[in-house]
Amino acid sequence: MRMSDFVAREAIVPEVAATTKEGVIREMIESLRGGHAHVTLEAALKNFPKKLRGVKPAGASYSAWQLLEHLRIAQSDILEFSRDPKHVSPQWPDGYWPKSEKPPSDAAWTKSLAAIQKDAAAMEKLVRNPKADLFAKIPHGTGQTILREALLIVDHNAYHTGQLVLIRRMLGAWGE
Repeated sequence: MRMSDFVAREAIVPEVAATTKEGVIREMIESLRGGHAHVTLEAALKNFPKKLRGVKPAGASYSAWQLLEHLRIAQSDILEFSRDPKHVSPQWPDGYWPKSEKPPSDAAWTKSLAAIQKDAAAMEKLVRNPKADLFAKIPHGTGQTILREALLIVDHNAYHTGQLVLIRRMLGAWGE
């Protein structure tokens, strides 16, 4: 793994100039793509050995599959809460974790990662929408804002991506 695999990408010109408070925030939300000072999810999963995706190493709480699915489920929940007043969140905590340590198929692994990428792009689009008030309370929430929910995704994804790197290291599969 090279440093360039997970460091900052070229900046994307936002729809709103960084001369306003919202413009600065919208630029910061580029973190939804990961990277910068963190390993991206894509880099953490690149060439992840299929035979190890469902292995929970000694001392670890989860397998890579469980973490990947948890990322997908939680991010989807946060996104849908942010844009759909009729959204119903999964039951905590069981609804946020897959039942099995192993992915049901290679296709399930690929589909989960694609869904994470799609939902991250949807949240970024929501945040970059100049008509979206990032600081207004979400009407169907309990004080949350779109900004808070976007930052929650950034933080949550970075945390669990770090766990995925640790799992790979514990399995001897990092840096291949």
